[in-house]
Amino acid sequence: MQWETVIGLEIHAQLATKSKIFSGAPTAYGAAPNTQACAVDLGLPGVLPVLNAEVVVMGVRFGAAIGAIPQGRSVFARKNYFYPDLPKGYQISQYELPIVGKGSVEIVLDDGTTKRVGVTRAHLEEDAGKSLHEDFHGLTGIDLNRAGTPLLEIVSEPDMRSAREAVAYARKIHQIVRYIGICDGNMQEGSFRVDANVSIRPPGGELGTRAELKNINSFRFLERAINFEVERQVDILEAGGSVVQETRLYDADRDETRAMRSKEEANDYRYFPDPDLLPVELDAKFVADVVAGLPELPDDRRQRFSSVFSLNAEDAALLTSSRELADYYEAVVGVSGDARLAANWVMGDLAGALNRDGLEITDAPVAPAQLGGMLKRISDGTLSGKLAKQVFDAMWSGAGSADEVILSRGLTQITDIDAIARQVDEVLAANQSQVAAFREADDKKRAKMLGFFVGQVMKATAGKADPKQVNRLLREKL
Repeated sequence: MQWETVIGLEIHAQLATKSKIFSGAPTAYGAAPNTQACAVDLGLPGVLPVLNAEVVVMGVRFGAAIGAIPQGRSVFARKNYFYPDLPKGYQISQYELPIVGKGSVEIVLDDGTTKRVGVTRAHLEEDAGKSLHEDFHGLTGIDLNRAGTPLLEIVSEPDMRSAREAVAYARKIHQIVRYIGICDGNMQEGSFRVDANVSIRPPGGELGTRAELKNINSFRFLERAINFEVERQVDILEAGGSVVQETRLYDADRDETRAMRSKEEANDYRYFPDPDLLPVELDAKFVADVVAGLPELPDDRRQRFSSVFSLNAEDAALLTSSRELADYYEAVVGVSGDARLAANWVMGDLAGALNRDGLEITDAPVAPAQLGGMLKRISDGTLSGKLAKQVFDAMWSGAGSADEVILSRGLTQITDIDAIARQVDEVLAANQSQVAAFREADDKKRAKMLGFFVGQVMKATAGKADPKQVNRLLREKL
């Protein structure tokens, strides 16, 4: 039997504030357990929450970035449940009136086509603490540092039909929240976590019973978890069973999902407006000011790179995959004046060096001005491509600017025609048998054989001869 997969994602983006959503406690990652939780976070008697205004700004920024319906009024609610890492016995969240209403994002599918995925809502809430089960000899440790950390929960429509589509959507949200500066997107530290609601149905039929896969912290695991869950549900239904609505955990080591608990409904949480927090009222000027402060969004930047820099769609998408990379590339173009050459070097040698050394673009030892300066020396004929690689490696090691490296190491390209011609004559004179073989060969073989002579000339000039002139002179003389 044919089955159609239906997927909706709930993404928890930790907002990049210095303090928590309802208290002044810090949010820095990596502090010793229970050193960043104050009386408000612990829910001690007599304390009152005070809303961090910056989280409201960040929520509005996200809404504007996905074209969401402006929410002039939002309300905080208490979501009641008991868990050891939730000392208050409830989580402050938003329910009926979230800060962000309906919007959408466009994703690119594997075949290059695009698809629009709806966003149902995005609401502000506080994070819970963390239960630690390792190294406690059968006990559980509770770290409340994370309690009260501001989150934006982004809820999609069930518009995705495969694990690949779900990953593309999650990556798009990840890109947006990083571009607009509201979340660092660090999945290893839990700053960006994904819950996947997965069900199957006959094609076009009614929605099936869903299982929720909780707290997935990598795009690779998200794809694997969904694919496993789809196969599990198919096996159950085709064996005559029924899928149970439940919350499941993905075990990456075993590549399987396991039941955690039955899935709660909204009424199980007994939502009601938080009596300690006033509704959030946003006037038009506040929203307009926040929207005016948005940076250029990734889709807009990608389109501009394609049109202004004449890049193909694939290269434009890669160079705008992160705001930091796009900024770096654009700065290199500004110095070098050659958008195509800059793209080749940023996506090639620079990306390779970053990957080799495990560095982010923001930590690159070669600044955009340095790389742009080196590309200018390629364009004006001072450097060949081979010599440029030597200069780049030297700059990567901290040897200074391209001009400083060229001067100190004598790496200027030889462009004097007479000097190159003398080297060509010497190479041909020293390899008469290869010359004779070349002249007897057909055009196809000659194209391959020419590389031998080019290599000999470049070796004789320590790679400094202008390759274009070498090729031209060799063809003429041969």
